[in-house]
Amino acid sequence: MLSCFKSDSHLDQPRSAYLHIPFCRRRCYYCDFPISVLGQTNIETSLAIKEYVEVLCQEILATPSLGYPLETIFFGGGTPSLLPTQSLDLILYTLDQQFEIVKDAEISMEIDPGTFTLQQLQGYQQAGINRVSLGVQAFQDELLKLCGRSHSVSDIFTAIDSLQQANVPNFSLDLISGLPNQTIENWDDSLSQAIQISPNHLSCYDLVLEPVTAFGKLYEGGEKPLPTDETTAQMYRLAQSKLTSAGYEHYEISNYALNGYQCRHNRVYWENRAYYGFGMGAASYTYRQRFTRPRNRKEYFPWVQQLKENNGKIDYPQSSNTDILLETLMLGLRLKEGISLSKIKEQFGETVQDQILETLQKYYAKRWIDDSGSSIKLSDPEAFYFLTPF
Repeated sequence: MLSCFKSDSHLDQPRSAYLHIPFCRRRCYYCDFPISVLGQTNIETSLAIKEYVEVLCQEILATPSLGYPLETIFFGGGTPSLLPTQSLDLILYTLDQQFEIVKDAEISMEIDPGTFTLQQLQGYQQAGINRVSLGVQAFQDELLKLCGRSHSVSDIFTAIDSLQQANVPNFSLDLISGLPNQTIENWDDSLSQAIQISPNHLSCYDLVLEPVTAFGKLYEGGEKPLPTDETTAQMYRLAQSKLTSAGYEHYEISNYALNGYQCRHNRVYWENRAYYGFGMGAASYTYRQRFTRPRNRKEYFPWVQQLKENNGKIDYPQSSNTDILLETLMLGLRLKEGISLSKIKEQFGETVQDQILETLQKYYAKRWIDDSGSSIKLSDPEAFYFLTPF
């Protein structure tokens, strides 16, 4: 037990909100997120979307404000770009009504190629979206098809053209390495094409095989057609080399940004700060309580009704001081700047700081940790790659 633990009020007060929009045209073969498959349903007339948005707004209104306006908002999924613009507008209006949104808030939305039009994108901007994350994943049609993606490479460039026509001020591209049948040459080509597009931000994720997914049932780690561990390590090193040479800062294990374009919302997670979560399967971290909502609509809707009846009170156990320490370390080490030793000492005590440094001695010997004296930070790319599964 960490008897000297001191709570940090800045970290405890949520100023961010994540909203889960579960709808997709189809389920990708690597996806284990809580989603609802729409097929080719018209989103403008979809009763499923209308009902879900109504319940989502009820949850927002039933959640007590903890006193600070929202500085970052993130719409994830699923495929948030399947939301009609009026539905997005209603959600943001409800958030502002309940919590208030600061004028310069970062408001991000994940979008997929082939799921939106220029007019729709402009409607999202008018509603308040000022940062977009485009789910590209790969620039080879054969890999996109193998992953179960519903878009093509042609759709990617149509989407990029719409982003440019709409003058979106801040956009990111998502790529995945370690895909079945993916080669170093494929990955090099995807990185080159991404650099040529010149987004403000890039996320490069290594494929994780989840047991419940189609890939998880078809393949086992280390077996063909998946690339070998050494090949995926090469892919990681290649991304780090090419993207940093192109002017992107490798500021987090899987994320690269041009100067001034780090994702403010995701830093909330990595700095272990409090945040609201709303929607099916969404996670929250408030009142030192970390919890996840039901993963399907059948259970999520009654959960929201119960929340309303309980006047927004949720009875979940608080994170222990030890849990908070471990989460702070695991999340903070994902960042390039690592973890400040003075903050560890201030929050958890000098004894804990000394124990951490003693435990890490063998990693200093491996040169996995940069010895700056004032912080603990992992070496890039070798130690960063070691932490990617987490």
